[in-house]
Amino acid sequence: MAKDLFNKYIWLVDTIYRNKKLTLEEISDKWQRSDISNGKALAMRTFHNHRNAIERLFNINIECDKKNGYCYYIENTEEIENKGVRSWLLSTFSINNLVNESVKLKDRILFENIPSGQQFLSTIINAMKDNLVIELTYKSFWKNEESTFQVQPYFVKVFKQRWYFIGKSIGYDSLRTYSLDRIVNIETTKNKFSMPKEFDCEDFFRNSFGIITDDSCKPEEVLIKVFGNQVNYFHSLPLHHSQEEIEKTADYSIFKYKISTTFDLKKELLSQGANIEVLKPLHLREEMRDIAKQMVALLH
Repeated sequence: MAKDLFNKYIWLVDTIYRNKKLTLEEISDKWQRSDISNGKALAMRTFHNHRNAIERLFNINIECDKKNGYCYYIENTEEIENKGVRSWLLSTFSINNLVNESVKLKDRILFENIPSGQQFLSTIINAMKDNLVIELTYKSFWKNEESTFQVQPYFVKVFKQRWYFIGKSIGYDSLRTYSLDRIVNIETTKNKFSMPKEFDCEDFFRNSFGIITDDSCKPEEVLIKVFGNQVNYFHSLPLHHSQEEIEKTADYSIFKYKISTTFDLKKELLSQGANIEVLKPLHLREEMRDIAKQMVALLH
């Protein structure tokens, strides 16, 4: 029942979002012609109940333009599209709705799998909402044994098919990143914490690629030469928000970044193979060269 309701919310948001503005009659007509309706009409009371639930659950407001034919539209779509979780929700809604309406093609639509750990996501988000400390039993990739400790959950982030949450572990001054698929058990405590008012989640990763931050690894100027058609990939999906194309030729482009040279960044650069060359800083260039030599040695 809950899943059916959620799918109906998805359908309603996506339908209005894609069509910009619709009257209730137009919404009802599209509803009845879709698989989600089971052939039943959309009653006015049901529509408004769904509308209120969408606002309450996702903070997405479906407003009515009474001056122009009583048309319904999603408020502040530009703000939603530009930033934050609602942008992700709208994107997810559109994809899910398309898949739900294309059930006959289910064997021809393939998705990437996100490892286990999503079952803990709702617990973490609810604890964040109420500013409650959580108790984790956690097994990292770097230790053989599990450990149990308490954390103040600040925010969550998805990266490279994994969910992470960032929080302050009790007893440590700095924030730490935890992978949800490494959690063994999680409990919400009754202990409250205060989220710092000045804290900016986006700013926390501003100088990083991925989910690793390191105070000892300060951001620096990084220059990368990108060859051939791979330049188009960097244009369509920038490596980092600081990306700037400072030189362009028929054969290559040079991109400049202000970024910390963390482990995640190095992995991403190595994944580009011979399509890129690190020009600067020298220590990063030399490290890429040494790793390449080690890879070649393994082939002999």
